[in-house]
Amino acid sequence: MEKVILIKYGEIYLKGKNRKFFEKTLENNIKNALNEFNCVVSRIPGRYEVSGFDPKFSSKILSAVGKIAGVFSFSLASVVDSELEQIENISIVETEDLDGTFKVVTNRADKTFLKSSMEISRHIGGLILSKNKSLSVDIHEPEHILNIDVRENKKTYVYVSSNDHKGIGGMPVCSSGHGLILLSGGIDSPVAFFMMNKRGVKLHAIHFHSFPYTSNLAKEKVLDLAKILAPFNGGEIGVYLCNVAKVQEAVHENCNPDYMITILRRAMFKIAERLSKDKNYSMIVTGENLGQVASQTIESMTVVENVVESTPILRPLVAFDKTEIIDIARRIDTFETSIKPFEDCCTVFLPDSPVTKPRLEKVVFEEAKIDLEKIIDEAYAGIERIIIKS
Repeated sequence: MEKVILIKYGEIYLKGKNRKFFEKTLENNIKNALNEFNCVVSRIPGRYEVSGFDPKFSSKILSAVGKIAGVFSFSLASVVDSELEQIENISIVETEDLDGTFKVVTNRADKTFLKSSMEISRHIGGLILSKNKSLSVDIHEPEHILNIDVRENKKTYVYVSSNDHKGIGGMPVCSSGHGLILLSGGIDSPVAFFMMNKRGVKLHAIHFHSFPYTSNLAKEKVLDLAKILAPFNGGEIGVYLCNVAKVQEAVHENCNPDYMITILRRAMFKIAERLSKDKNYSMIVTGENLGQVASQTIESMTVVENVVESTPILRPLVAFDKTEIIDIARRIDTFETSIKPFEDCCTVFLPDSPVTKPRLEKVVFEEAKIDLEKIIDEAYAGIERIIIKS
Protein backbone atom coordinates (compact mmCIF):
# COMPACT_ATOMS: atom_id res chain seq x y z
CA MET A 1 0.00 0.00 0.00
CA GLU A 2 1.40 3.37 -1.05
CA LYS A 3 0.34 6.70 0.39
CA VAL A 4 0.10 9.63 -2.01
CA ILE A 5 -1.42 13.09 -1.98
CA LEU A 6 -4.19 13.49 -4.53
CA ILE A 7 -4.75 17.10 -5.65
CA LYS A 8 -7.87 18.37 -7.39
CA TYR A 9 -8.34 21.69 -9.14
CA GLY A 10 -11.54 23.67 -9.66
CA GLU A 11 -11.87 26.65 -12.03
CA ILE A 12 -9.31 25.27 -14.45
CA TYR A 13 -12.02 22.86 -15.64
CA LEU A 14 -13.73 25.86 -17.27
CA LYS A 15 -10.77 26.94 -19.38
CA GLY A 16 -11.52 25.12 -22.63
CA LYS A 17 -8.72 25.30 -25.20
CA ASN A 18 -6.43 27.16 -22.75
CA ARG A 19 -6.79 24.50 -20.08
CA LYS A 20 -3.39 22.90 -20.72
CA PHE A 21 -1.63 26.19 -19.99
CA PHE A 22 -3.35 26.49 -16.60
CA GLU A 23 -2.75 22.82 -15.78
CA LYS A 24 0.96 23.14 -16.57
CA THR A 25 1.25 26.37 -14.57
CA LEU A 26 -0.33 24.73 -11.54
CA GLU A 27 1.88 21.67 -11.93
CA ASN A 28 4.99 23.88 -11.93
CA ASN A 29 3.76 25.71 -8.83
CA ILE A 30 3.18 22.44 -6.99
CA LYS A 31 6.68 21.23 -7.91
CA ASN A 32 8.22 24.50 -6.72
CA ALA A 33 6.32 24.41 -3.44
CA LEU A 34 7.37 20.82 -2.72
CA ASN A 35 10.90 20.98 -4.07
CA GLU A 36 12.57 20.47 -0.67
CA PHE A 37 10.74 17.19 -0.04
CA ASN A 38 12.22 15.30 -3.03
CA CYS A 39 8.83 13.95 -4.04
CA VAL A 40 7.38 13.17 -7.47
CA VAL A 41 4.58 15.33 -8.86
CA SER A 42 2.64 13.71 -11.69
CA ARG A 43 -0.29 15.02 -13.69
CA ILE A 44 -3.11 12.58 -14.32
CA PRO A 45 -6.41 13.46 -16.02
CA GLY A 46 -8.18 15.99 -13.80
CA ARG A 47 -5.77 15.47 -10.90
CA TYR A 48 -2.19 15.70 -9.67
CA GLU A 49 -0.49 12.97 -7.70
CA VAL A 50 2.32 13.61 -5.20
CA SER A 51 4.25 10.43 -4.45
CA GLY A 52 7.62 9.12 -3.32
CA PHE A 53 7.83 11.25 -0.17
CA ASP A 54 8.97 10.25 3.30
CA PRO A 55 5.77 9.71 5.37
CA LYS A 56 7.24 11.75 8.23
CA PHE A 57 6.90 14.84 6.01
CA SER A 58 3.24 14.23 5.17
CA SER A 59 1.89 17.02 7.38
CA LYS A 60 4.40 19.55 6.06
CA ILE A 61 3.61 18.64 2.46
CA LEU A 62 -0.11 18.93 3.12
CA SER A 63 0.45 22.35 4.70
CA ALA A 64 2.45 23.50 1.66
CA VAL A 65 -0.19 22.27 -0.80
CA GLY A 66 -2.84 24.14 1.20
CA LYS A 67 -1.16 27.44 0.25
CA ILE A 68 -1.07 26.87 -3.50
CA ALA A 69 -3.59 28.97 -5.43
CA GLY A 70 -5.58 26.91 -7.90
CA VAL A 71 -5.89 23.85 -5.65
CA PHE A 72 -9.54 23.06 -4.92
CA SER A 73 -8.94 20.15 -2.55
CA PHE A 74 -6.23 17.66 -1.60
CA SER A 75 -6.26 14.34 0.17
CA LEU A 76 -3.84 11.92 1.77
CA ALA A 77 -4.88 8.75 -0.01
CA SER A 78 -3.95 5.14 -0.49
CA VAL A 79 -3.39 4.18 -4.12
CA VAL A 80 -3.90 0.70 -5.58
CA ASP A 81 -4.33 -0.82 -9.01
CA SER A 82 -7.90 -0.56 -10.26
CA GLU A 83 -8.76 -4.17 -9.47
CA LEU A 84 -11.81 -4.91 -7.34
CA GLU A 85 -9.97 -7.13 -4.86
CA GLN A 86 -7.33 -4.48 -4.19
CA ILE A 87 -10.02 -1.81 -3.77
CA GLU A 88 -11.85 -4.08 -1.32
CA ASN A 89 -8.76 -4.74 0.75
CA ILE A 90 -7.65 -1.12 1.00
CA SER A 91 -11.19 0.03 1.82
CA ILE A 92 -11.27 -2.36 4.79
CA VAL A 93 -7.90 -1.05 5.99
CA GLU A 94 -8.94 2.60 5.64
CA THR A 95 -12.09 2.07 7.74
CA GLU A 96 -11.01 -0.54 10.28
CA ASP A 97 -10.46 2.01 13.08
CA LEU A 98 -13.63 4.01 12.46
CA ASP A 99 -16.86 3.92 14.45
CA GLY A 100 -20.17 5.70 14.08
CA THR A 101 -21.91 6.32 10.75
CA PHE A 102 -20.44 6.27 7.26
CA LYS A 103 -21.17 6.12 3.57
CA VAL A 104 -19.12 5.31 0.47
CA VAL A 105 -18.83 7.82 -2.37
CA THR A 106 -17.33 6.60 -5.64
CA ASN A 107 -16.13 8.61 -8.62
CA ARG A 108 -15.56 6.32 -11.61
CA ALA A 109 -13.61 8.43 -14.12
CA ASP A 110 -12.48 5.21 -15.84
CA LYS A 111 -15.66 4.13 -17.59
CA THR A 112 -14.09 0.80 -18.58
CA PHE A 113 -14.11 -0.38 -14.96
CA LEU A 114 -16.42 -3.35 -14.56
CA LYS A 115 -18.83 -1.78 -12.04
CA SER A 116 -20.64 1.56 -12.03
CA SER A 117 -20.09 4.15 -9.30
CA MET A 118 -23.28 3.15 -7.46
CA GLU A 119 -22.44 -0.53 -7.72
CA ILE A 120 -18.95 0.03 -6.29
CA SER A 121 -20.31 2.10 -3.40
CA ARG A 122 -22.96 -0.50 -2.51
CA HIS A 123 -20.51 -3.38 -2.79
CA ILE A 124 -17.75 -1.77 -0.73
CA GLY A 125 -20.24 -0.40 1.83
CA GLY A 126 -21.67 -3.87 2.41
CA LEU A 127 -18.18 -5.35 2.73
CA ILE A 128 -17.18 -2.74 5.32
CA LEU A 129 -20.33 -3.39 7.35
CA SER A 130 -19.51 -7.10 7.45
CA LYS A 131 -15.98 -6.40 8.71
CA ASN A 132 -16.50 -3.48 11.11
CA LYS A 133 -19.44 -3.89 13.52
CA SER A 134 -18.79 -0.40 14.98
CA LEU A 135 -20.05 1.25 11.80
CA SER A 136 -23.53 1.83 10.43
CA VAL A 137 -24.70 3.46 7.23
CA ASP A 138 -26.09 7.00 7.05
CA ILE A 139 -26.26 8.32 3.50
CA HIS A 140 -27.55 11.77 4.51
CA GLU A 141 -25.33 13.02 7.37
CA PRO A 142 -22.55 10.46 7.90
CA GLU A 143 -19.73 11.03 10.35
CA HIS A 144 -17.27 9.48 7.90
CA ILE A 145 -17.12 9.28 4.12
CA LEU A 146 -14.98 6.74 2.31
CA ASN A 147 -14.01 8.20 -1.05
CA ILE A 148 -13.10 5.89 -3.93
CA ASP A 149 -11.69 7.61 -7.01
CA VAL A 150 -11.22 5.28 -9.99
CA ARG A 151 -9.02 7.15 -12.46
CA GLU A 152 -8.20 6.72 -16.14
CA ASN A 153 -4.57 5.80 -15.33
CA LYS A 154 -5.83 2.41 -14.03
CA LYS A 155 -5.16 3.50 -10.46
CA THR A 156 -7.72 3.92 -7.69
CA TYR A 157 -7.33 6.38 -4.82
CA VAL A 158 -9.07 5.61 -1.52
CA TYR A 159 -9.30 7.95 1.47
CA VAL A 160 -11.62 8.82 4.34
CA SER A 161 -13.08 12.30 4.75
CA SER A 162 -10.78 13.14 7.69
CA ASN A 163 -7.87 13.03 5.23
CA ASP A 164 -9.62 15.33 2.73
CA HIS A 165 -8.71 19.04 2.90
CA LYS A 166 -10.11 22.11 1.19
CA GLY A 167 -7.64 24.21 -0.83
CA ILE A 168 -7.73 27.99 -1.31
CA GLY A 169 -9.13 27.61 -4.84
CA GLY A 170 -8.84 30.24 -7.54
CA MET A 171 -6.32 30.22 -10.36
CA PRO A 172 -2.61 29.25 -10.30
CA VAL A 173 -0.15 32.05 -9.59
CA CYS A 174 1.49 33.40 -12.78
CA SER A 175 -1.53 32.52 -14.92
CA SER A 176 -2.80 36.14 -14.74
CA GLY A 177 0.49 37.99 -15.08
CA HIS A 178 2.59 40.04 -12.67
CA GLY A 179 1.58 42.98 -10.52
CA LEU A 180 2.98 45.42 -7.99
CA ILE A 181 1.24 45.78 -4.62
CA LEU A 182 1.60 48.65 -2.18
CA LEU A 183 2.38 46.59 0.92
CA SER A 184 2.07 48.35 4.26
CA GLY A 185 2.36 46.83 7.71
CA GLY A 186 -1.40 46.95 8.28
CA ILE A 187 -4.15 44.37 8.08
CA ASP A 188 -5.57 45.16 4.65
CA SER A 189 -2.75 45.03 2.11
CA PRO A 190 -1.58 41.48 3.04
CA VAL A 191 -5.17 40.29 2.57
CA ALA A 192 -5.35 42.09 -0.79
CA PHE A 193 -2.09 40.32 -1.67
CA PHE A 194 -3.64 36.94 -0.90
CA MET A 195 -6.82 37.73 -2.83
CA MET A 196 -4.85 38.60 -5.97
CA ASN A 197 -2.76 35.43 -5.61
CA LYS A 198 -6.06 33.53 -5.72
CA ARG A 199 -6.80 35.15 -9.07
CA GLY A 200 -3.49 33.95 -10.51
CA VAL A 201 -1.40 37.12 -10.12
CA LYS A 202 2.28 36.86 -9.24
CA LEU A 203 2.90 39.86 -7.00
CA HIS A 204 5.92 41.99 -6.28
CA ALA A 205 5.68 44.42 -3.38
CA ILE A 206 6.72 48.00 -2.77
CA HIS A 207 6.88 49.28 0.80
CA PHE A 208 7.12 52.98 1.49
CA HIS A 209 8.88 53.98 4.70
CA SER A 210 9.99 57.20 6.37
CA PHE A 211 13.31 56.39 7.99
CA PRO A 212 14.55 57.96 10.26
CA TYR A 213 11.06 59.04 11.35
CA THR A 214 10.01 55.40 11.41
CA SER A 215 12.18 52.67 12.90
CA ASN A 216 13.69 49.65 11.22
CA LEU A 217 11.21 47.57 13.24
CA ALA A 218 8.45 48.83 10.93
CA LYS A 219 10.42 47.62 7.91
CA GLU A 220 11.14 44.27 9.56
CA LYS A 221 7.42 43.86 10.26
CA VAL A 222 6.67 44.19 6.54
CA LEU A 223 9.39 41.69 5.67
CA ASP A 224 7.89 39.30 8.23
CA LEU A 225 4.53 39.69 6.49
CA ALA A 226 6.20 39.01 3.15
CA LYS A 227 7.63 35.78 4.51
CA ILE A 228 4.15 34.65 5.58
CA LEU A 229 2.73 35.56 2.16
CA ALA A 230 5.53 34.05 0.06
CA PRO A 231 4.09 30.49 -0.03
CA PHE A 232 0.88 31.87 -1.59
CA ASN A 233 2.96 33.74 -4.18
CA GLY A 234 4.85 30.82 -5.66
CA GLY A 235 7.46 30.65 -2.91
CA GLU A 236 9.03 34.10 -3.00
CA ILE A 237 8.37 37.84 -3.06
CA GLY A 238 10.55 40.65 -4.31
CA VAL A 239 10.06 43.56 -1.88
CA TYR A 240 11.08 47.04 -3.01
CA LEU A 241 11.82 49.49 -0.18
CA CYS A 242 11.35 53.19 -0.93
CA ASN A 243 11.98 56.08 1.46
CA VAL A 244 9.42 58.89 1.11
CA ALA A 245 10.53 60.97 4.10
CA LYS A 246 11.71 63.79 1.82
CA VAL A 247 8.25 64.06 0.30
CA GLN A 248 6.72 64.42 3.75
CA GLU A 249 9.29 66.94 4.87
CA ALA A 250 8.66 69.09 1.80
CA VAL A 251 4.89 69.00 2.21
CA HIS A 252 5.14 69.66 5.95
CA GLU A 253 7.32 72.73 5.40
CA ASN A 254 5.58 74.24 2.36
CA CYS A 255 2.01 72.99 1.90
CA ASN A 256 -1.32 73.00 3.65
CA PRO A 257 -0.83 70.15 6.17
CA ASP A 258 -4.36 68.86 5.59
CA TYR A 259 -3.17 67.68 2.14
CA MET A 260 -0.19 65.68 3.49
CA ILE A 261 -1.76 62.23 2.97
CA THR A 262 -3.22 63.08 -0.44
CA ILE A 263 0.05 64.43 -1.84
CA LEU A 264 2.04 61.60 -0.27
CA ARG A 265 -0.19 58.94 -1.80
CA ARG A 266 -0.03 60.63 -5.20
CA ALA A 267 3.76 60.45 -4.95
CA MET A 268 3.53 56.77 -4.00
CA PHE A 269 1.38 55.98 -7.01
CA LYS A 270 3.72 57.87 -9.33
CA ILE A 271 6.63 55.81 -8.03
CA ALA A 272 4.62 52.59 -8.24
CA GLU A 273 3.68 53.23 -11.86
CA ARG A 274 7.25 54.09 -12.83
CA LEU A 275 8.46 50.88 -11.23
CA SER A 276 5.68 48.88 -12.89
CA LYS A 277 6.63 50.18 -16.30
CA ASP A 278 10.36 49.60 -15.72
CA LYS A 279 9.74 45.98 -14.61
CA ASN A 280 6.83 45.19 -16.98
CA TYR A 281 4.31 44.64 -14.18
CA SER A 282 0.84 44.89 -15.66
CA MET A 283 -1.11 46.23 -12.68
CA ILE A 284 -0.90 48.13 -9.39
CA VAL A 285 -2.71 46.56 -6.43
CA THR A 286 -3.72 48.23 -3.16
CA GLY A 287 -5.51 47.20 0.03
CA GLU A 288 -7.83 50.21 -0.12
CA ASN A 289 -11.33 49.78 1.28
CA LEU A 290 -13.97 52.34 0.38
CA GLY A 291 -14.73 54.78 3.20
CA GLN A 292 -12.46 53.12 5.77
CA VAL A 293 -10.14 56.11 6.36
CA ALA A 294 -9.72 59.66 5.05
CA SER A 295 -7.54 58.60 2.13
CA GLN A 296 -10.08 56.00 1.00
CA THR A 297 -13.12 58.09 0.20
CA ILE A 298 -14.14 57.98 -3.44
CA GLU A 299 -12.97 61.60 -3.81
CA SER A 300 -9.54 60.84 -2.33
CA MET A 301 -9.04 57.70 -4.38
CA THR A 302 -10.08 59.49 -7.56
CA VAL A 303 -7.67 62.40 -6.98
CA VAL A 304 -4.81 60.05 -6.05
CA GLU A 305 -5.20 57.71 -9.01
CA ASN A 306 -5.32 60.73 -11.33
CA VAL A 307 -1.49 60.72 -11.40
CA VAL A 308 -1.42 57.18 -12.86
CA GLU A 309 -1.23 57.44 -16.62
CA SER A 310 -1.99 53.99 -17.99
CA THR A 311 -1.41 51.21 -15.44
CA PRO A 312 -4.61 49.56 -14.12
CA ILE A 313 -5.21 49.94 -10.38
CA LEU A 314 -6.93 46.99 -8.71
CA ARG A 315 -8.51 47.19 -5.25
CA PRO A 316 -9.67 43.66 -4.35
CA LEU A 317 -10.96 44.72 -0.90
CA VAL A 318 -12.82 47.86 -1.94
CA ALA A 319 -16.26 46.57 -0.89
CA PHE A 320 -15.25 44.28 1.98
CA ASP A 321 -16.47 44.72 5.55
CA LYS A 322 -13.59 45.13 8.00
CA THR A 323 -14.59 41.98 9.86
CA GLU A 324 -14.39 40.03 6.59
CA ILE A 325 -10.86 41.32 6.04
CA ILE A 326 -9.84 40.40 9.58
CA ASP A 327 -11.29 36.90 9.18
CA ILE A 328 -9.14 36.32 6.09
CA ALA A 329 -6.09 37.83 7.81
CA ARG A 330 -6.49 35.35 10.65
CA ARG A 331 -6.93 32.48 8.21
CA ILE A 332 -3.71 33.28 6.33
CA ASP A 333 -1.81 33.99 9.58
CA THR A 334 -0.98 37.64 8.88
CA PHE A 335 -3.26 39.22 11.49
CA GLU A 336 -1.02 38.89 14.56
CA THR A 337 1.95 40.35 12.68
CA SER A 338 -0.13 43.15 11.17
CA ILE A 339 -1.33 44.41 14.56
CA LYS A 340 2.17 44.78 16.01
CA PRO A 341 2.43 48.46 17.05
CA PHE A 342 5.11 49.72 14.66
CA GLU A 343 4.10 52.90 12.85
CA ASP A 344 4.22 53.21 9.08
CA CYS A 345 5.03 56.21 6.90
CA CYS A 346 1.44 57.47 6.80
CA THR A 347 1.55 58.23 10.53
CA VAL A 348 4.47 60.67 10.14
CA PHE A 349 3.47 64.38 10.11
CA LEU A 350 -0.16 63.22 10.31
CA PRO A 351 -2.45 66.28 10.16
CA ASP A 352 -5.18 66.85 12.72
CA SER A 353 -7.84 67.17 10.02
CA PRO A 354 -6.81 65.44 6.78
CA VAL A 355 -8.94 66.42 3.84
CA THR A 356 -11.50 63.72 3.03
CA LYS A 357 -12.99 65.17 -0.16
CA PRO A 358 -10.05 66.77 -1.95
CA ARG A 359 -10.58 68.69 -5.21
CA LEU A 360 -8.02 68.01 -7.90
CA GLU A 361 -7.35 71.69 -8.64
CA LYS A 362 -6.62 72.37 -4.97
CA VAL A 363 -4.27 69.40 -4.71
CA VAL A 364 -2.38 70.48 -7.84
CA PHE A 365 -2.15 74.00 -6.38
CA GLU A 366 -0.57 72.65 -3.17
CA GLU A 367 1.82 70.34 -5.05
CA ALA A 368 3.08 73.32 -7.09
CA LYS A 369 4.60 74.72 -3.90
CA ILE A 370 7.31 72.01 -3.95
CA ASP A 371 9.49 70.37 -6.57
CA LEU A 372 7.69 67.06 -6.25
CA GLU A 373 9.12 65.47 -9.40
CA LYS A 374 12.70 66.06 -8.21
CA ILE A 375 11.94 64.57 -4.81
CA ILE A 376 10.28 61.57 -6.45
CA ASP A 377 13.32 61.07 -8.71
CA GLU A 378 15.57 60.99 -5.64
CA ALA A 379 13.29 58.55 -3.83
CA TYR A 380 13.10 56.29 -6.88
CA ALA A 381 16.88 56.27 -7.28
CA GLY A 382 17.22 55.08 -3.69
CA ILE A 383 14.92 52.06 -3.95
CA GLU A 384 16.42 48.81 -2.70
CA ARG A 385 15.09 45.31 -3.37
CA ILE A 386 15.03 42.35 -1.00
CA ILE A 387 14.03 38.82 -2.04
CA ILE A 388 11.94 37.02 0.57
CA LYS A 389 11.60 33.26 0.22
CA SER A 390 9.28 30.93 2.07
